[in-house]
Amino acid sequence: MWTHLAVCLCFLPLGCQAQPDRSASFRRTNDDFTGRCQYTFTVDSPAESSCPQAGAGTGGPPESEGVRSRLSVLEALVSRLLGERGMEMDADAVALGGGGEAGLQAAAAEEEVSRLQQDKEHLNRQVQDLQRRLEELTLETEQLRERPCSQPQPPHLPTTTDGDPAFQIGSGAFQEMKAEVSEVPAPPQIQQGQNRNGTGCGMLVSVHEPVMHRKADGINGKYGAWFQDPEPAGPPYGPETVWRIDAVGKEVKQLFAYEDMEQLRRGFPMKVLLLPEAVESTGATVYRGSLYYQRRRSRTLIRYDLAAENVAARLDLPHAGFHGQHPYSWGGYTDIDLAVDERGLWAVYSTSKAKGAIVLSQLNPETLEVRRSWETNIRKNTVANGFMVCGRLYTVASYSLPNTTVNYVFDTETSESKPIAIPFHNRYHYNSMIDYNPASKRLYAWDNYHMVTYDTEQANTDSSS
Repeated sequence: MWTHLAVCLCFLPLGCQAQPDRSASFRRTNDDFTGRCQYTFTVDSPAESSCPQAGAGTGGPPESEGVRSRLSVLEALVSRLLGERGMEMDADAVALGGGGEAGLQAAAAEEEVSRLQQDKEHLNRQVQDLQRRLEELTLETEQLRERPCSQPQPPHLPTTTDGDPAFQIGSGAFQEMKAEVSEVPAPPQIQQGQNRNGTGCGMLVSVHEPVMHRKADGINGKYGAWFQDPEPAGPPYGPETVWRIDAVGKEVKQLFAYEDMEQLRRGFPMKVLLLPEAVESTGATVYRGSLYYQRRRSRTLIRYDLAAENVAARLDLPHAGFHGQHPYSWGGYTDIDLAVDERGLWAVYSTSKAKGAIVLSQLNPETLEVRRSWETNIRKNTVANGFMVCGRLYTVASYSLPNTTVNYVFDTETSESKPIAIPFHNRYHYNSMIDYNPASKRLYAWDNYHMVTYDTEQANTDSSS
């Protein structure tokens, strides 16, 4: 643009010098109709050069008019040039402004990325800490699983609304206790062993490993009793029929009957009997077509005829403690434990007169009357459970230790008790019921939801060692 202006300035004088004898004029006028400027360039012809100028009197000499024309051209060119330069400057300003805003946005985005990166690193550290903690907890859990479970002695037992000591599970109230029992070595004749077989009626010498038949489904099955009748009375129930009571609850009245062991394993009872009186604890048993059990919160014994489905006899067990007065060491209101062996029906309990020592009574299975009683020197709350075999009472040292012993035997023939040490295995660490079946020579037990049996061996003798 500046180059064009310089060329124009140079050619204007040259044009003037090339024709000294002629006058030229340049005019700029406004066109009111179009709003544009009109430029007129006039050169006098040789014939008209001698004529006087039309505006001589008012416009001045021709030289002045030419200078004014050239100045007008320069003005137009400068104005045009300045206009274009301003537009370029405005464009540059706009470009610079946009670039500044883009720079600010880029800086903000970079700052946001940096902040997100810091958050990511912080979260990664937290994840690593949690993974390390999870590994520590997993290791600790495995170590705890390998340790034997222990049952701590609470300073005070909780109480129910009626003031009795209790251990409450679900809707039922149960009492639990723990006794420390030291194991005593067996006498030499038991340790050395005798002639053994699975028949006859003799001294217990061995208890095999437990065999699990079924696990109870709900919390009501933590404790219970189950059995088979060693001398069934006949149809509709036979020796293969399995009976079961879930003993947790305030009103335990359901008695489940299964056709055989297979149906028990599958969980399909053939009948559910509703007992007229609630059952207390896990001391019930079945014998000669009847269920024998202790009525809840009383010393009353009930004989329930399974075929007729009615109460055939009831009687209070004289002076027997009940509802937590003289239970086994695990509690559970196991004050009266009914048992069956080759000699008949028995009750294992204690009285105020015996001061917590076990009293053993043989009962009439028809009327529940006491035929004869023995007072032992075995304190009931120091042993976990008891069962009868061939007229002898055997007790178990612990209900929770996985490896414990049958620790005492009381012989009704001699009215004497002595310590023994026959290995006994609580596989599931909470054995709340043990009963002997003289027909199969097995022990039936309820070990922490699990219904198990133990095969036994006896010395082939009828003498009382």
